[in-house]
Amino acid sequence: MRAHPLVMGVLNVTPDSFSDGGRFASPDQAAAAGRTMAAQGAAIVDLGGESTRPGASPVAPEEEEARVLPVLDRLRDLPVSIDTRHARVAAAALEAGAVLVNDVSAGADPEMFPLVAARGAGLVLMHMRGDPRTMQTEPRYADVVEEVETYLLARAQAAVEAGVDPERILLDPGIGFGKNLEHNLALLDALPRLAKHGYPLLVGVSRKRFLGDLTGRAVADRGPATVAAVALAAFFGAAVVRVHEPGPALDAVRVAAAWRGRLVE
Repeated sequence: MRAHPLVMGVLNVTPDSFSDGGRFASPDQAAAAGRTMAAQGAAIVDLGGESTRPGASPVAPEEEEARVLPVLDRLRDLPVSIDTRHARVAAAALEAGAVLVNDVSAGADPEMFPLVAARGAGLVLMHMRGDPRTMQTEPRYADVVEEVETYLLARAQAAVEAGVDPERILLDPGIGFGKNLEHNLALLDALPRLAKHGYPLLVGVSRKRFLGDLTGRAVADRGPATVAAVALAAFFGAAVVRVHEPGPALDAVRVAAAWRGRLVE
């Protein structure tokens, strides 16, 4: 049994991501950041070329490829996932060495599931209400946990029917993607319920707005709140936590694993 949940490092090569947009001016700088994340304990580096922050505009697949492929070429010796909604970008990234597709649209591109199945890659399916441009416009649910659960299981079933190996599917409840503070807290509380379906859970809480709502902190000052949320997510059943700072997150998941009585490395 794995000693503790895995840590995924966030590597955005975009000019407009909410936390680190524009931080990496060149592929070399981005690749160096990815290697630093791996050295700090990230089991996988999640490389993205399109911002999915609230209000973000879509990026053409050609531009997305131009942003991510030079970085991926420099990280071929590391486990890298590609954060994309476009099957074209996923195909190019998998060809360049990526091992996992992190799709926030859960297969909205009809070519995504057949592609992942043919390549034998891993796949993250996330829940998002609407799209990045509209998702935070008064999000409403009758029962957020039930609706997210039903959606994710349906998308997982669709992926399996398309030939994706069910053992390689992860589910992400989409914290902050079309949810308000209460929705996010309800989903974190429901992680044990979501985990019972057998698919590993990926949870991304790093520096997100709900942490600012709770603490009053600006994005750059949400590190301590992120660590607390990561520990809670790990304790409640997350198999992977997606963060901007892998080192503190690794400490948090180790503590959470020990608290649950697991073997710590």
